Amino acid sequence: MSLRKYIDHIKPNFEEGGKLHAFRSIFDGFETFLYVPNTTAKSGSNIHDAIDSKRIMSMVVIALMPAMLFGMYNIGYQNYLAAGTLASASFLEIFIYGFLAVLPKILVSYIVGLGIEFAWAQWKGEEIQEGYLVSGILIPLIVPIGCPLWMLALACAFSVIFCKEIFGGTGMNIFNPAIAARMFLFFSYPSKMTGDTIWVAQNSIFGLGNDLPDTFTAATPLGEIGQGITPSTSICDMICGFIPGSIGETSIIAIAIGAAILLWTGIASWRTMLSVFVGGAVLACIFEQTGSFTIGCETVPWWHHFVMGGFAFGAVFMATDPVTSCRTTCGQYIYGFLIGAMAIIIRVMNAGYPEGMMLAIFFGNMFAPTIDHFIVERNISKRLKRGGTK
Repeated sequence: MSLRKYIDHIKPNFEEGGKLHAFRSIFDGFETFLYVPNTTAKSGSNIHDAIDSKRIMSMVVIALMPAMLFGMYNIGYQNYLAAGTLASASFLEIFIYGFLAVLPKILVSYIVGLGIEFAWAQWKGEEIQEGYLVSGILIPLIVPIGCPLWMLALACAFSVIFCKEIFGGTGMNIFNPAIAARMFLFFSYPSKMTGDTIWVAQNSIFGLGNDLPDTFTAATPLGEIGQGITPSTSICDMICGFIPGSIGETSIIAIAIGAAILLWTGIASWRTMLSVFVGGAVLACIFEQTGSFTIGCETVPWWHHFVMGGFAFGAVFMATDPVTSCRTTCGQYIYGFLIGAMAIIIRVMNAGYPEGMMLAIFFGNMFAPTIDHFIVERNISKRLKRGGTK
């Protein structure tokens, strides 16, 4: 209560005519972050639902917590495993090492992204929007631990400026900012986003962890299959998440917990989420029958695609983004199916890019408005025919 009184006390300084009026956008951003606004929508406003945007962002961040926390542990696990000291390390040592390795990436993402958001809002004289609360944590989770901080900072700046603000800010962007950041890194610095040297942290931090040789390599299961090699990890490890990979994408169990939270709260569309897996399953079964995705001479079972790489993470947290995905009911089925099918096509047909999920979602974002347009036009045409209007 005392914090609320203090904010109310200093608020006049930031309003029109106040001595700190130039920083009104920043003050509003902090106030609305701490407290839900008392204002309501004006008459004639377009309202999609009754859920406050900050509540949506907060619930998505909460849903991401299991994947993030497990990702931190797995970073430490992979380092100790590579050094052969896993048996002598405690759970706390492994987790703290992973926490210290991932924390700088989260800080850089938020400092750069929110810094640009604040500066942009101040320059335009607008309110600070909450959209980057989710993007700020998504971006570090979809990059390998070996991604340098300066590259991550460039990717965050690119995604906020060119894929969000120039379109009008939160709710107006065509492409998911986190996907845009990943695509920027992949095409600008491919050696830091693919290969066998970027998936395991190689240096000790504050006396924790191990210094690995500069020549140390560790491939992801998808990378090994792309080279025609049988994955060195078991299916159980793939499901649990004890494999090299991007920070938050390895554990199917942690991702499933996040999916349950998003579906229970009604924030994510179950139609989109389900359709991604259906589209992936259909194409994976087709390629399994043709023997197109193989380890040597052995065809990879279709369901293995779901437990490798970023397929599950993308289906749950990225494809269901309410801003960049389809909003029509029928469109969500088409949109999700398109993403799942395209991800498998890219994985199987392009040996140089065995992942495919993020690129599929990027293209899905591109087609989402067109899909919705044709669905709406079709519905209008059917209603006109039922009403006897040509």
